[in-house]
Amino acid sequence: MADIKDVFDAKDAVGLGALVAAGEVTSSELVDEAIRRVELLNPRLNALTYVDFDRARAAAATVGTTSALSGVPFVMKDLAVEWAGYPVTNGSRYWKDHVATGNWTLAQRALDAGLIPLGKSNVPEGGWAGTTEPALHGPTVNPWDPSLIPGGSSGGSSVAVASRMVPIADASDGGGSIRIPASINGLVGLKPSRGRITFGPMLTDFWCGGAVFLCVSRSVRDTAAYLDIVAGAEPGEPYALDLPGEPYAAARTRAPGPLRIGVVTQGPDGGAVSDDVAAAVAQAAGLCRDLGHHVDGLDLRFAIELMGHVFCRIGAVAAAASYAFGAATVGHEVTEDDVEPVTWAMIQLGRSITGPEHYVDVELLRGFARDYVRQQQAVDVVLAPVLPESAPEIGFLDMRHQDLTTYNDLMTRGAVFTAPVNLSGQPAITLPIGRTAEGSPVGVQFIAPIGREDVLLGLARTLEEAAPWSDRRPSVTRDVLG
Repeated sequence: MADIKDVFDAKDAVGLGALVAAGEVTSSELVDEAIRRVELLNPRLNALTYVDFDRARAAAATVGTTSALSGVPFVMKDLAVEWAGYPVTNGSRYWKDHVATGNWTLAQRALDAGLIPLGKSNVPEGGWAGTTEPALHGPTVNPWDPSLIPGGSSGGSSVAVASRMVPIADASDGGGSIRIPASINGLVGLKPSRGRITFGPMLTDFWCGGAVFLCVSRSVRDTAAYLDIVAGAEPGEPYALDLPGEPYAAARTRAPGPLRIGVVTQGPDGGAVSDDVAAAVAQAAGLCRDLGHHVDGLDLRFAIELMGHVFCRIGAVAAAASYAFGAATVGHEVTEDDVEPVTWAMIQLGRSITGPEHYVDVELLRGFARDYVRQQQAVDVVLAPVLPESAPEIGFLDMRHQDLTTYNDLMTRGAVFTAPVNLSGQPAITLPIGRTAEGSPVGVQFIAPIGREDVLLGLARTLEEAAPWSDRRPSVTRDVLG
C-alpha cells in the first residue's frame, strides 16, 4: 500500500471507503491523516470552526462496513441540522452556546452509514449569504485565491473538501448554497429535488420547500453514494417523493440519452454573463454534443425583481420565526446586539409581514415556479451558468451591510441562475467544467425535472470521464501538504 498521504490525495470518498472495506487501510489511519491536514490547513483557511478529534478517533476505532462511505472522514455544516453533542451556532452570536441534544434523521443516516465526523464547518449567519464571512467565526478563505469569496452558505464545507482536508462534506442549498461554493471551489454539488430528503424529526418544511440538504464532493460517485445514504422522506411529509427503484450509485453508471439539452447563455432579463462563465457553458455544451446529445439554445425569461422580492420576504418570515422559536432554547429574545445588521433587518421585515401578505407571497412563489418549469418543457435537461460572473472579492456580500434592500438585490443578482431552481423544487448539479484565466474554477449547472436526480448523475458521470477534474488542487494545498 502506498503512503497514506498519497492514498488520501488520489482517492475520492468511495475509493477510500473501498480500501477500508478491503482491509487495505483502516478508518483510524484515514482519520489521523485528515486531522493532520486540518491542523496544517485550517489555520490558513478557517473552513472548520469546531473540531472533536477525540470523538472522531473513537468512532473510527469501532466503525463497521455498512455503506460505500464507511470509515471515511467528513465534516458537518454548522447550519440547522442537529448532530447530537455538536454545537449548532448557525454562524450567529445568538446561537453560539447551543449544543444539539438529538440527531436529525439525515444526520442519523450518515452516522449509521459509518461516516466519521471531524467537526463543524463555517457558515454565514443563518445561511443568508452567498459567501462565508460571519462575525462570529470570521471569514473562510478561498483556497484558490484568498482575495475572492469562498461562496456560501456551504463555504466552509466546500473549502474543506477543495483543499483536501476531507473528501466529502455535509452541505445545504436554499438559493444556491451548495452549487455556488461548489462552482467557486471546483467541486461537484447536487441540489436534490424538493421532498427527496426529510428534515425530520425536528422540521417538516424549510423555506416553503426552497431549502434542501446533501453534500459537496470531488466526484460524481461520491455524491451518488451520499444521496443513497440520506435520501428518503418520512410518511405524511408535504413534498415526499418515492425513492427510485435502484440506488443512485447504479443510476450513475448508466449513460442517459440522447438527451435534449437546452443551453442558457444569458440572464433572464437578457443580460450578458462574463466571458469566463460564457466559456465554461460553451465548453460544457460542446462536451454534451460530443457525447451525442441534442444541444440547442434556451431562452429562460422571468422577472428578477419578482423572484428577489418573493424569495427575500419568505426568507424574512422564516428568519423571524426561527429567532422567535429560538428564545426558549437560548434563554432570551434576540436583540440587535445578538446578530449582524442584515439578519436584524431580516427579522424586522419578517415581523412586519402579515399572515395574508405571507399567503400572497407563497402563492407568488408557486406561480413563479410553475412558469419557470413551463419554459423548460421542450427539453430534458437545462445547462446554465451557476453565477453570472466569476467569484467577486471578499467583503462584497458582508452581512454588516446597513441597507437590506441593497444587500438583497446583490444577493438576488448573484443567485439569478440558482435560486429559481430552489423555488421550482427541481434537482440541479454543479460540475467544475471551466476555469478563469487565473486558474480558479468556474462551474456550470445542469437542471432536470423534479425527481430525476438519476438523469443528472448519469450525465454528470459521462462529463466527468470526458473532462476529468479530480487532479486539480489549489496552490495552498500543494504548498502546505506537498
